[in-house]
Amino acid sequence: MTRIINKKPNPRITRFLGLVPFGAVLILYVICSDIRLHENPNDKLLPSFGSMWSAIGQLAFTPDVRTGNYLFWADTLSSLKRLAWGMGASFVIAIVFGIALGLIPYAASLANPFVAALSLVPPLALLPILFIALGLDELSKIVLIILGVAPYLIRELALRIEQMPYELLVKAQTMGASTFQIIVRIVLPQMLPRALDGLRFSIGPAWLFLIAAEAIASTDGLGYRIFLVRRYLAMDIIIPYVAWIAALAFLMDLGLRVLSQRLFPWARASI
Repeated sequence: MTRIINKKPNPRITRFLGLVPFGAVLILYVICSDIRLHENPNDKLLPSFGSMWSAIGQLAFTPDVRTGNYLFWADTLSSLKRLAWGMGASFVIAIVFGIALGLIPYAASLANPFVAALSLVPPLALLPILFIALGLDELSKIVLIILGVAPYLIRELALRIEQMPYELLVKAQTMGASTFQIIVRIVLPQMLPRALDGLRFSIGPAWLFLIAAEAIASTDGLGYRIFLVRRYLAMDIIIPYVAWIAALAFLMDLGLRVLSQRLFPWARASI
């Protein structure tokens, strides 16, 4: 008898099963929305898809009277810029310090306790400090993302380097390779795909930190708009914005996964 753990669906069934939960959530939402709207046509908690499309269409395709911007796209661009700067800086910082901590014992002894302690501090608890020290402009929001993402990536890369076969480093040194050559030719090629994967897993937390910062001190952005309209119970705007954030996060994850597969196809089997 074939055990269920040994049964694998074919690609078509896999794609279908992957869509089932999304379809179930949509159907459940439509049913609950119809029930509430039937009892109270003015209900705002679960708006119909038509009202959500109308509200988002107004923000996306009608220029704002005060600024002349299309608010939906302006909010999206502002949030993506902040996220790109924060995650890009986190990636570079993690590569530099992760390799140093994983490869150089003196650097590990000096900085490991500090990085470990920093990674345990809730980044949102630092938000007031950042606003006071750096102001309410873009820098404080970007630094919050860095503080939330970089320590995790640094520890992940350092651990991965420590788990590398030590024989590789011994052979390289036997053949006369310098520390710089070992980093560039051995460590860096193996760590870059892992760093990209770590960045993928940090997309969700990075969005969380960004939304929190935009909600508290910003004049644009997806998080700012959500918290601005919440006072009017505008669920016809909030729900599409949340869905849009989820879609953007999914596309970012997909893009990083494809990039990793294109640049480092040899690493897929070992990750």
